[in-house]
Amino acid sequence: MKRTVLFLLTLLLTACAPQGFDATEAVTSTPTIQMETPTPMLLLPTPRPTFTPIPSPTPLTIRISETDGMTLLYIPSGSVYVGGLDVLLENDELPAHHVRLHAFWMDQVEITNGMYGLCVTAGACRPPSRLNSDNRGEYFGNPEFQDYPVIHVTWRDAEAYCAWAGRRLPTEAEWERAARGDDMRTFPWGDEPPNAYNSNSRNIVGDTTRVGTYAEGAGPFGILDQAGNVWEWVADYYDPFYYAESPEENPQGPAEGGLNHMRVIRGGSFQDDLLSLRIANRGYEAGPNLFAVPGSAGFYGNSSVRIGFRCVQDD
Repeated sequence: MKRTVLFLLTLLLTACAPQGFDATEAVTSTPTIQMETPTPMLLLPTPRPTFTPIPSPTPLTIRISETDGMTLLYIPSGSVYVGGLDVLLENDELPAHHVRLHAFWMDQVEITNGMYGLCVTAGACRPPSRLNSDNRGEYFGNPEFQDYPVIHVTWRDAEAYCAWAGRRLPTEAEWERAARGDDMRTFPWGDEPPNAYNSNSRNIVGDTTRVGTYAEGAGPFGILDQAGNVWEWVADYYDPFYYAESPEENPQGPAEGGLNHMRVIRGGSFQDDLLSLRIANRGYEAGPNLFAVPGSAGFYGNSSVRIGFRCVQDD
């Protein structure tokens, strides 16, 4: 019966449908409904209220000396790797070792002719042993070079100046801490060799330059000119074997010089190359001879066209 009805329905549709229409397909096919894909919704989170934090007070890191106008920078307490850490290391830089140091303040630049002149005028310092520089006949006392590093000063002269200014000479370890910071850099500015942009060195200029000229040569705490320009006196006697017995905290150098009156100098000068400008390099020059007649040349020690100094102050 179902087949008969289906047959009659098919005949009826075929008769009424336009040509080419498949009636069987129309009856038996299931229509396909095309659903539009819904557009996804982006759910934005409800913004949280924002608060402006109250800035915490930052520690004072700059100090200006009322005596000579020097800018001092704060060197925080911490540890430093003292000694040779690169392929150019020398025997007196061994063994490399950690040293813990208290906080202190260091002169940002080397003591200038103008600053030293104040001490001379005050009667607390001797004039430099010579008034010229390497290629300038009139250097100390010449207004053109007031902001250039003082030279031709002995270790005793440097010590007297720092005492007059209310400061002192840095220890060798303090000098290295200020230059190296918390890492193992080779030069105060990093590991790039000395060049015309980071230091007055390699005799490119041929004489001293105005202090603070080489901003690219700044150390990790902002100290300038620790490599090049002039060597710098530090407090310590020179002992090539001192690092083997140096205390681990705030080393002050050998207790006394005895027959050895050599004092350490650091940083290299305008005439020196990368070997001397390395942070670890330990130079030396004759300091005061304890057995010399007071007032004699030996009593004060040697001075040089290439040696100046800077001071530090306890925190």
